Amino acid sequence: MSIGSTTRRVKPCLRILVRRSAVVTIDDVRTLAITLPRSTEAFVRGRIKFRVGRIVYLSLSPDGSTMGFGFPKEWRDALVEAEPEKFSLPSASDMRYHWVHVRLDAIDADEMRDLVEGAWAMVVPKRVAAEYAATRSD
Repeated sequence: MSIGSTTRRVKPCLRILVRRSAVVTIDDVRTLAITLPRSTEAFVRGRIKFRVGRIVYLSLSPDGSTMGFGFPKEWRDALVEAEPEKFSLPSASDMRYHWVHVRLDAIDADEMRDLVEGAWAMVVPKRVAAEYAATRSD
């Protein structure tokens, strides 16, 4: 076995490690959320929150480790059961809301984008979400 063939086999593994080590930060979330149509940022009880009108669709923990986001109630148990290392249910008092929590260090930028845009799309008029989706190139 030559050194070149060993290097070729290792490189894909290194790319996977590098890709997974990119931790999503509060700044990443804020950069995306503030660009969404009708989205505004607020600071409430020590948390950064994003709203459309008066409806909160996204909330960041004070330490930046977790993100709460809007998610359909009927699917949240399945989401948490499928990936309990990433997702968790909200507190008992928040179970009445369409809400789930995710650990930011457990997701990548693409998954964060999907979660934020999905939560936002739940609270804007369908026409606004459709117009935004049509402008997305990816």
